[in-house]
Amino acid sequence: MRAIIVEDEVLAREELEYLITEHSQIDIVERFEDGLDVLKYLQEHEVDAIFLDINIPSLDGMLLANNISKFARKPFIIFTTAYKEHAAQAFELEAFDYILKPYDERRIAAMLHKLEAAYTRNEKPSDRRPAATPSKRINLLKNDNIIVTDSGEIYYAEAQEKVTQVYTKSGQYTMPMSISEFHAMLPQDQFYRSHRSFTVNLKQIHEIVPWFNNTYLLRLRDCDKEIPVSRSKVKEFRQLMHL
Repeated sequence: MRAIIVEDEVLAREELEYLITEHSQIDIVERFEDGLDVLKYLQEHEVDAIFLDINIPSLDGMLLANNISKFARKPFIIFTTAYKEHAAQAFELEAFDYILKPYDERRIAAMLHKLEAAYTRNEKPSDRRPAATPSKRINLLKNDNIIVTDSGEIYYAEAQEKVTQVYTKSGQYTMPMSISEFHAMLPQDQFYRSHRSFTVNLKQIHEIVPWFNNTYLLRLRDCDKEIPVSRSKVKEFRQLMHL
């Protein structure tokens, strides 16, 4: 499930993104501060959900939501605001939810659970994006050249801005896609999404190091990088690795 956050306050945006990451599998693909920038983005990109502040520059959240409500394929809209008085108007626009600041973690977690359930129910087979078929051979890009690579040679991949950096024993490659899209191309029994910004080759893990908050750092063979396991992934990772 792909989503964007529209929030012009940096701390509020970072807190919301943290809560979404901790309590859901939603992929935050972009972040915006300005309503017009969102409208331009949505003319060329589809998303499944928008976390939308009302008081934003250029085009406020209500006007933006009104425009979005006319789309053929409407994303879920979750308003985020410090003001209660817009709630009635928000639900007239068929908003999925209306979240007040300061954020309450339990309230956010419950909303995210309902959102993912609603997305699963409402998504029709014809609406689903074709899933990438995991492959043992991956085409990596370097200097406009296509490097055909065995997936087993990939150590890990890391999200950076709008691209994904892929690291192998022979070098580093830049893939023009989100880490979620790249992870879907990989054999799922071999690669693990340990963190929102990382996917790691399980067969390349050499050492599992306990870290703060009962999480872990993963050390790989022939590689200096330490890969984090996020708090939301710890339980699943322990089961996977029989810890």
